[in-house]
Amino acid sequence: MCTLIVAWRVFDDAPVVAAANRDEALSRPSRPPAVIDRSPTVVAPRDEEAGGTWIGYNEEGLFVGVTNRRTDLDGERSRGLLVRSALARSSADEAVRYVENELADREYAGFNLFVADADAATVMEWDGVLRTRHLDPGVHVVVNDGLNDAAPKAERIREAVHPHRGGVDRDEGLDEWVAHAKDVLADHDVGACVHGDGYGTRSSSIVVLRADGGASYEFADGPPCETAYRDVAEGQL
Repeated sequence: MCTLIVAWRVFDDAPVVAAANRDEALSRPSRPPAVIDRSPTVVAPRDEEAGGTWIGYNEEGLFVGVTNRRTDLDGERSRGLLVRSALARSSADEAVRYVENELADREYAGFNLFVADADAATVMEWDGVLRTRHLDPGVHVVVNDGLNDAAPKAERIREAVHPHRGGVDRDEGLDEWVAHAKDVLADHDVGACVHGDGYGTRSSSIVVLRADGGASYEFADGPPCETAYRDVAEGQL
């Protein structure tokens, strides 16, 4: 995954709202979001090549998403499997501890991992050295270069998704913000939606974790500039 936007504790009724595009080789097989694990129940798309995932949530209200980080590191285990294993935890803090221990035991290629629930949000940046950032409430953008990076793509996306810089327009509710985020994810000019030779934006995800324990997942199984979102996981937990 290459673009991840998360509104954390911005909306009273939805502490975690994530909007993301997955850029990947067009030939790499995957399945759309569904229940992929139990105890706890996990809803996520599935990478058919390695068996992991790039984004998902569980019945405990834990969200995990990953973007690849540009490094020369070779991983002995898929980053997607790291996400899937993190989603087996009961809280964001527990997931962070799991990843810290996992990195001490096994090698992974570079990544930026976003872990959040209603109580905590953390980004873990790994390029051979682990940097853990505990976040304040607000809108956060993660691209290949990391969290809220100064890279031109990150700046363009950040400015597009919340030009007011304070987070969101005070008059903008959850539904309006999600609609706005979808427009940003479909935008070629900001660099969120990518079309290349054998590579590009394969899918787009909108995950909403609500304060009452409910959740929803809208999924576009193709580039969002030309593919409609559909509800794929409402009520599956």
